[in-house]
Formats: sequence, C-alpha cells, structure tokens
Amino acid sequence: MGSGVGVALFALSLLLVSHEVESAIGVNWGTLSFHKMRPSTVVDLLKANKITKVKLFDANPDALRALMGTGIQVMIGIPNEMLSTFNSDLFVQQNLSRFIGKNGADIRYVAVGNEPFLTGYGGQFQNYVVPAMVNLQQSLVRANLASYVKLVVPCNADAYQSNVPSQGMFRPELTQIMTQLVSFLNSNGSPFVVNIYPFLSLYGNSDFPQDYAFFEGSSHPVPDGPNTYYNAFDGNFDTLVAALTKLGYGQMPIVIGEIGWPTDGAVGANLTAARVFNQGLISHVLSNKGTPLRPRSPPADVYLFGLLDEGAKSTLPGNFERHWGIFSFDGQAKYRLNLGLGNRGLKNAKNVQYLPSRWCVAHPSRDMTQVGDHLRLACSEADCTTLNDGGSCSQLGEKDNISYAFNSYYQMQMQHEKSCDFDGLGMVTFLDPSVGDCRFLVGVTDIGLSSSTEPMARWSIYHICIGLLIWTLTM
Repeated sequence: MGSGVGVALFALSLLLVSHEVESAIGVNWGTLSFHKMRPSTVVDLLKANKITKVKLFDANPDALRALMGTGIQVMIGIPNEMLSTFNSDLFVQQNLSRFIGKNGADIRYVAVGNEPFLTGYGGQFQNYVVPAMVNLQQSLVRANLASYVKLVVPCNADAYQSNVPSQGMFRPELTQIMTQLVSFLNSNGSPFVVNIYPFLSLYGNSDFPQDYAFFEGSSHPVPDGPNTYYNAFDGNFDTLVAALTKLGYGQMPIVIGEIGWPTDGAVGANLTAARVFNQGLISHVLSNKGTPLRPRSPPADVYLFGLLDEGAKSTLPGNFERHWGIFSFDGQAKYRLNLGLGNRGLKNAKNVQYLPSRWCVAHPSRDMTQVGDHLRLACSEADCTTLNDGGSCSQLGEKDNISYAFNSYYQMQMQHEKSCDFDGLGMVTFLDPSVGDCRFLVGVTDIGLSSSTEPMARWSIYHICIGLLIWTLTM
C-alpha cells in the first residue's frame, strides 16, 4: 500500500479494531550482543510466549521485517545522538511508512531519545528533544500517520525527586522543558514513559532496605500522610504522578518503558532475586490494584528489561548490565516466570543455530605464568563479567578462570581456529567444561544450516576423536 491515503485508511482501521486491546506486559528487545539469533527466531520466541508488545532501541530494519504481519505492537527508538541532526521526513519514510501497511509492522510508538535527561549526560541532549518531537510530529502529519503513531520520550526516574512521593517534582533545571514536553504529549494523546529500576537503588545505596525493592511487603515502609508505601515501585511511580500533577497533568497515562532485575554480574543480581522481583511486579500490575495516588489504575503498559542478555553492552554502570534478560542470549529461559499472558512458564526459543559443540580452554600441561596479557585481551573484547564478585562463575579456580576467558573470546570470534591459540596456552576441547551454575557458552550464528551437512558431520566426528585423544594424552 504505497499511497499516503492508503496508509491512513489502514491506520484508521487498526485504530478502530485494535486500540481497545487491554494493557499488557511487553519486553525490551536489545541487540547489543556478540551472539545474535536470527530476528525471525526472536519473533517466534515472542509469539510462543504470547508477548504482544515489544520495544526496540532503534529502527532495526531486520527486526521490523521479522515483526511484519505478527500483530505485535512495536515501539521503535531514535538514539540520543541522532536528535540534533536527523531528518524527520526521511526518518518517517524509511522507518515508518516503509513498514506500516497491510500485513506490515504494527508500529505504535516512536521513542524520541532514550533517557535524554539523565543527570550523567550533563544536559547535552535535553535541548534537542522538544524540537525533534515537533519536527517529527509534522512529518507524521504529512505522512498521514499522526493519528496512529504516537511520540514518546522514555525518561529515567532521576528526572524527578522528592523525600516522599506526594511531594514529587521534576528537577528544577528540567521544569521548563518538562512543561513543554508534557503539554506536547497531552495534546497528541501520548503517555509519559518512565524507566524505573529498584535494583539500581539497592545497588547504589548500602542503606536502601532490601525488602523495599520487592513486592512482598517491607519492614521499612515509607509513611506519606494518609498513605504508606511498602515497595519502591509504588513510591517511585507516585512520585512521578505528583510531579505531573504539579504541572497540571495528574491524569496523564504512564507507561513503564523499562523495569527488571539482572541475574548476574553483581552481589544481589541472581536468578532467585530476578524471578521474585519480576513475578512480583507482574502480579502487582495485573492485579489492577494500582498505587496509593492512582488506586485501581496501574500503568498503561509495562516493558520488562529485557528479553535477552546483551553481552556487548557497556559495563560502565556495572557488570550486571549484560545480564538483564529473562532469557539467555540464545533464547533459553533462565527461570520460571508467568507473564500473565496465558502461559504458566516461559517457552524456550526453537531452531536456534548454534556453532559446533566445542570450547577453548587453558591447555592442561602448559605453564600459565605469562597468561596475563592474553586474559586482558580476551576479557577486553569478550564478556567475562560472570567471573567478578557476585557472578555465577566467581568461585572458579585459577585454571578454570583462564578457560572461561579463553572460551568467551573464542566463541565471540565464531570459533576461528587461531582465536584459541593464545601463544600455545589454549586448546580446543569437545568436552563441556561448564562447572555447576557457571555455563561455558557455545555461540550462535544467524546463518542458516549448511546445504551439505554430511561433510560437516564427518569433519566434526573426526575432530572430536582427535580432540579427545589430545585431551587424554595431556591429562
């Protein structure tokens, strides 16, 4: 459907039939990984788990193509760095009009920036946000998409502040921009999107009551006039409600753009805590109980962070940054979780294309006293965050530490033969070196199966035999 009129009619029809869909639990699909599954495999994973809303951090064309015709509602993002220079007409043409249509991608939102008001950015993006939104809105109007695609700005919870929720207000230096932003959102029928992370409150403050981060009640509740807060989520949410009320928009719909709990890379980041937090969150939201300032009115939507682990993310905030997924990088569920979408537990990804089952480990008969430079190389390029304090591999012995680092690099290099050399200190094994909860990964590839698998099978059997022989002789 190429014409603007056609797109508009299609959008109108979707508005009439599908904007009545109830609020749901969605997910953030991040792609900063060394081991990327095929987008079609990820979309099949979403469908298998009945996930109907997904948030992307850019307008990844491969992901959007895979989402076409699925009925999954999509939020795409514009990176902060693009806000000052991007061409809004071109953006709409290339990333919206191109994909929206009959059997197309159901793009509902465009996120203009991602946490652009974050204190750590020092204000470098904030003056570009509203002008970018105004230009983009005009481009949506010209493309006949303004009534269907809504613009939002995911904000970090540090955009507002207060000692108690009822006194919430936006940071003073943001008051003018937030007034403009919220007025724009309100006039165009858009919600306020906020990212809330109780884990980060706990991680960054040794005095933060641990049980207040979860949803099972707290021995340190926060009294606030007639209300009492028993979990950090409700307190944070109502602080935003109070801040919006001070600007005259107390009833504005609120969407949780990111929320979750990591499973590795820090003390307190583990499978049990992640399951308890996410299950408590989902049960709390879907109960429709709401919060003290918005009783029986929970967030419009909640996007869990995240769908998959992202081993290539920056660890500047902490090593846990690479371990937020409810699924591992290869689409395997980390723990039991009921999303409230019809499945009692998570379903694993199917048809994942793994590299051959082989690993790179420290050579058992070599002297490792000169291994330091090789370890630094391996861990500067690959992901070794599970080896750090609190990580699932932090209890390994010295030799297993080396093996883990070597293997992480080897898999990142797609098992290239020379990537396991390390000046003779590494060797390839066909015996899984995983220890307890510490998993030595095998990478995945988005390349389809070879058209001739029989020679590959013979090659693998031959090398398995050779590898086992070498391993036996050197033990």
